[in-house]
Amino acid sequence: MGLGFIIGVLGVLILSHAAYSTIQYRGLLKIMEEEFSGPPVNVVIELVLGLVLCMWAGLAVPGKFLSIHPHSDENRMVSLPDNLDFMIFNHRGRVNPSEIEFKLKR
Repeated sequence: MGLGFIIGVLGVLILSHAAYSTIQYRGLLKIMEEEFSGPPVNVVIELVLGLVLCMWAGLAVPGKFLSIHPHSDENRMVSLPDNLDFMIFNHRGRVNPSEIEFKLKR
């Protein structure tokens, strides 16, 4: 568990506390028979702080970004299996002409 994960959990806890505070505030307004016009300022501050912490954790926790270039060697996740018996090239996709064949016929 790294720092990003702990900050993410803290952000979720802060967001949960802000939701609980809003529900409690609305219950208090019902008892006092007043109309709900919006959450108090401290709840809005908690929401913004929780949002910032959760977004920072969402960017920090997953790890390093990989290259999106198709020919990059560090981006190779798919490789051909050792056993080629399961690769089938005779399927219904051959009925639809590919773009390359269509361009060659012109």
